Amino acid sequence: MQGQTIVITGASSGFGRGTALRLAAQGANLVIAARRKDLLDSIADQFHNVVAVHTDVANASDVQKLAKVAIARFNRIDVWINNAGVAALGTFDEIPLEDHERVLQTNLIGTLNGSHVALQHFRRQRFGTLINMASILGRTPAPYFASYCASKYGIVGLSAALRQELRAHGETGINICTILPMAADTTFFDHAANYTGHTLQPYPITDPEEVIDAIVQAIQTPQDEITVGLSAQAASIAQQFAPWLTQAITGEMTHQMQMEQAPAAPQTSGNLHQPVMSGRGVNGNVRSRLADERARPS
Repeated sequence: MQGQTIVITGASSGFGRGTALRLAAQGANLVIAARRKDLLDSIADQFHNVVAVHTDVANASDVQKLAKVAIARFNRIDVWINNAGVAALGTFDEIPLEDHERVLQTNLIGTLNGSHVALQHFRRQRFGTLINMASILGRTPAPYFASYCASKYGIVGLSAALRQELRAHGETGINICTILPMAADTTFFDHAANYTGHTLQPYPITDPEEVIDAIVQAIQTPQDEITVGLSAQAASIAQQFAPWLTQAITGEMTHQMQMEQAPAAPQTSGNLHQPVMSGRGVNGNVRSRLADERARPS
């Protein structure tokens, strides 16, 4: 890891922040990107080998600038991690269309932008690893996550198509890795747009360190896909062999937990259109919130 140059988008909190802190401590040269530059600066101030760049990944010019900064500072890019992601949860037609569009712009177009810039650089130098953060919801759909699922299915398909192109051209020095985690106890749910009318009820919850471990594993030993956690692996296998049953069970469980049993909460557009102050660390304390809510008398 030491001496490698790694670009990480969505590095202000959650998986991105946790990965940046771990890799910086291991001696990697990092170029970290997000809309909340003050949180990036708080990492860069700790390490001489970290550069912070204000970036909206949905803006192709911002992503091109990010790559130029990395090359200008460290002369090359060894690994590019497309991690930035947002979500809008609720009944599909009750979520404003511009919110759905923003989910796709950040998650899918942002990954497309990063992949395009990274592959151009990797092909010139004939090596490199591209890591795209998808989700188990890119394999197994869930109600009330429609545009998020669409974006993550798109990332899985994009990554697979890129692998086919590289193999067709015999470009064996370039790796495309896709990470598929289950919901994790990060700041993601602090940031998500919520139109369900209820507090968000993700289940099951993965420890973010498991996902960070998978990202580091992909850097050290690239694999086409890494499905993180036993729950995600079980869901992926069930979807493959019994898709109708898996989707029926997932749909009913999600509906009951999210729309029937969860406490009431106001609607919010979250961080879709503007960054928010909340959710500034790696962990989101989702487990403790859910435990508190379940302990309250109904």
